Amino acid sequence: MKIDALKDLLYAVVGAIYETHRELGPGLNEYVYQEGLEKEFKAQDIFYEREKEFHPTYRDEVMEATYRVDFLCFCHVIVECKAVKRLTSEHRAQLFNYMRLTQSRGGVLVNFAKRYVEIERYFYDPDTKELITYEGKSFVIEDDI
Repeated sequence: MKIDALKDLLYAVVGAIYETHRELGPGLNEYVYQEGLEKEFKAQDIFYEREKEFHPTYRDEVMEATYRVDFLCFCHVIVECKAVKRLTSEHRAQLFNYMRLTQSRGGVLVNFAKRYVEIERYFYDPDTKELITYEGKSFVIEDDI
């Protein structure tokens, strides 16, 4: 998938996130924001799967362990929702690992708890295992987790 097409998908997802935060405001439970975001995705006709389940692999063998991403939008963009004082490296590591394990090209980490919603956008290249921030900062996942 080309980066410009992925940026368009991220733009749509981020717009829904802003609308959800505008409607609900800060200080609520993470699950309230997830429910609100789901309603906004439906209202904006954004294709999504909530609590999308996946199994990691070990040496090409599917493991029994199960993970769930909050949302998988447009089959390419993972959205991880938080309602915390601040986003941490652990939150980023969770998103990065989900992107790597599912080979998802786009990721959005969102913190709804603040007065102004915090949104971090990332692109992942599974060939180079390089993660690129929306602002263009690049790094290799194994070196940062």
